[in-house]
Amino acid sequence: MRMATALSVAVLTAGGIGHAVVAGLDTGITRVDPFKDMKNRPQAGHGMNVLVVGTDGRDRITAEEKKKYRLGGAPCHCTDTVMLVHISEDRERASVVSLPRDSYAEMPEHTDMNSGKKHHAHPVKLNAAYAEGGPGLTVRTVESMTGVKIDHYLEVDFTSFMRTVDAVGGVQICTKRSLKDSYTGLDLSPGTHELDGGQALQYVRSRHIDGAADIGRMQRQQRFLAALIERVTDGGVLLNPVRFREVATTMLGSVRADEDFGTDQLLALAKAMHGFTPASSEFVSVPIGDMSFPVKGIGSTVKWDAAKAQRLFQALRDDRPLAQAAVQKAAASASTSASTSAKAPKEVVVDVAPRTIRVQVYNGTRTDGLGRKVDDALRATGFDTTRTPVTGAPQKRTLVEYDPRWDRSARSLAAALPGAELRAVAGRGGTLRVTVGGDYKGVTAVRAEASGAPFEAVTGDQVVCP
Repeated sequence: MRMATALSVAVLTAGGIGHAVVAGLDTGITRVDPFKDMKNRPQAGHGMNVLVVGTDGRDRITAEEKKKYRLGGAPCHCTDTVMLVHISEDRERASVVSLPRDSYAEMPEHTDMNSGKKHHAHPVKLNAAYAEGGPGLTVRTVESMTGVKIDHYLEVDFTSFMRTVDAVGGVQICTKRSLKDSYTGLDLSPGTHELDGGQALQYVRSRHIDGAADIGRMQRQQRFLAALIERVTDGGVLLNPVRFREVATTMLGSVRADEDFGTDQLLALAKAMHGFTPASSEFVSVPIGDMSFPVKGIGSTVKWDAAKAQRLFQALRDDRPLAQAAVQKAAASASTSASTSAKAPKEVVVDVAPRTIRVQVYNGTRTDGLGRKVDDALRATGFDTTRTPVTGAPQKRTLVEYDPRWDRSARSLAAALPGAELRAVAGRGGTLRVTVGGDYKGVTAVRAEASGAPFEAVTGDQVVCP
């Protein structure tokens, strides 16, 4: 959500800015020391890695803004956005990897900064690292999970985000469908929209638009960052020293960063990254193996696909372009599978990835065990089923019930159940309900449009408005 900090790395340094313009900008940064006493760290790779985290900070928002942008509730000492930003060694590329806040993580041994209590290593959700141990434990946890050595740490909140978007004159976002979220107040019709700071915050915070939840939100955050880069690079900010300094000061005014991130780093990157554009940026979400991995005492977590994630982070360590790596892998995969593709059953391409769709199965027939059979079949094609099918009311036709906010997910599920009836049920929530009817003939394999690569990466010019 807090794209302003990522922009501080990938765009704030993107023009041919002189030392006189950059000098003194770092005085507005609040300093932290996340690397203090760290041991057994990963080996350094090539390029520069910046851990970007977004914190709550709603205690700094005005009452009017809280009401207008639905930022109610007490502030929390937590993070809900974690990004690993890699700047290539030649300073010509920025790779942004989104890490789900609910990722299953193994918390290293540490002392709770609030209670002073010592904790042994234990499983948690990723965003708990900041709550228990602040920036230091967050860096340690991410390094442990990724094997990537973090060079710099940046942290930003609601205030910095909104002020930065307003400082660059807003950001243009395009959508092919309506985007509505009653929790954040987001309400965008299909088309092109110019978002101010508050509206942009709604856009990147929304996670109740469809069944994609946090995964969909991360994709919107990536799309937004690409649009923000385009606005800065095309809007004359980088070519106007006075304008640049105004925007940079706004960006960095509420940022927290490590001691070594300062004027010299800004200037070195500025000189190296002259000509930076949206096409110079690439975005990827860490590959997911299980969207609802249960952990006792914690609840449902997001479990990474260990093998695919390892390949992604190895590409970062090797300073390889992620988008290019994905294309190369897709080509290799297509080549090796060409001889067997004719024998494989054809899959139906759907709009929403099955792994992001939560499904509860009901058996509406008199056939014992059919509910379990359907649950297994849906899970086999990728859906996140509850694994606990139950007996439902008798049903002649297979029925898919869904909350209207999850309509795209419902259509993707129905594609796997040929002939199923779709029925919108207000307030149903994010879990779709399938009642198997007497017409059930089996589950059709479905998949989201994908490259076939171990991870899917896009460049910024692919996701901004045409």
